[in-house]
Amino acid sequence: MVEKEDLVGSAPANLVTTSPDPEPAALIARCAQGDQSALARLYDSTSAQVNGLALRILADQEMAEEITGDVYMQVWRSAGSYDAGRGSPLAWLLTIARSRAIDRLRASAGERKQPAPFELGLKAPSPEPGPEDSSALAQRRRFVRAALGRLSREQREAIELAFFGGLSHIEIADALGAPLGTVKTRIRLGMGRLRDALAGHGGLGS
Repeated sequence: MVEKEDLVGSAPANLVTTSPDPEPAALIARCAQGDQSALARLYDSTSAQVNGLALRILADQEMAEEITGDVYMQVWRSAGSYDAGRGSPLAWLLTIARSRAIDRLRASAGERKQPAPFELGLKAPSPEPGPEDSSALAQRRRFVRAALGRLSREQREAIELAFFGGLSHIEIADALGAPLGTVKTRIRLGMGRLRDALAGHGGLGS
């Protein structure tokens, strides 16, 4: 059983690794197989971004650290549900962090009998498509995934965090440690390339 304490501070700052970490997607796959060392390595390579987003939302370091631990506990329990076709590992982690941080913010606001800030509210989920739309939707997703694969890593990551992770441009900049202007440029250029790539597929690029 993995405990939060095993994750927070799992690797000293001066630790020298003898080999590069596997890609986050590979580490998540190993977590799904019960590999605790993979969870620790995933934490070490991504927790700064997760904690940074939680801290931005909560403005409280102690709560942000608790949310960060919760995120990796959820990863440990549900690693098998990760679908690379719906976004990058970082987008998945930050989506979990954002959801948990907003839930905590709302709970804290409720205890103080104050509403959580409106701008941090989650978007209402879209209704599920009917059976007659399922085939068209699946085809659309294939086109979009193929088009995303043609983007640069930086453009794809920014777009996934914005559209799959639901993060604002400022949250993406904080999570990636990139200037806000750079993030906006990546998204704008990436969306332009997506429109061009999808233009020939039934008006998907319009």
